[in-house]
Amino acid sequence: MLTLTEIAEDPLVLECRLDLCDGTEVVFRPLTHTDAERLAGFLEGLSPESRRLSTFAGYDLAAARELCDAIARYDKLRLVLEEVPSGRIVGLLELSLALTPADIARYKEAGIRLAETTDCRFGPTLADDYQGRGVGTLVLPLIADVAQRLGRTRIILWGGVLANNPRAIRYYEKNGFQPVGSFAGTDGSPSLDMMLDLDQVPSAATSPTRHCGS
Repeated sequence: MLTLTEIAEDPLVLECRLDLCDGTEVVFRPLTHTDAERLAGFLEGLSPESRRLSTFAGYDLAAARELCDAIARYDKLRLVLEEVPSGRIVGLLELSLALTPADIARYKEAGIRLAETTDCRFGPTLADDYQGRGVGTLVLPLIADVAQRLGRTRIILWGGVLANNPRAIRYYEKNGFQPVGSFAGTDGSPSLDMMLDLDQVPSAATSPTRHCGS
């Protein structure tokens, strides 16, 4: 089973190249300490609508440096999508191996017992020009593989999904997430909890659009 420290020491262990339907090539890999400026460019380039749907504390170089400084220090694993050959970061995919008391309580009310030994949280954000291009569906089996290599068997959504974000809800449902229940977010926004059983996700190794390392 992989650890966050092992991934930080050898990021290549999770690196994959992906061929998008339009011929664009991107690299899926862990965030590294040298990514701060490019990550800042990604955050700064997000539209107001994309920012509304994300959970980042900031969208500038300081926020990017904070995310890079946190590598292997806490319970988070952050992965990026890097455009080839420009090197531009076009996606940030977050996994948390810790659960919040609020998550545990909500799922318990729905009859589901969460545990940090088996469950993790997932939150994806794509650059505006990469949204609606099938990238999320292509990446999800890779996320599932990473979660399994970290010893997890289920994924829940990081902060749920806003009920007024039908495109995201369709994406999650299309890729096997099951609705668990509704709740009000920290700002009162109606939101949905959804969960994915990783046994239901096709293996990332079976697709010709993915070229992964060990």
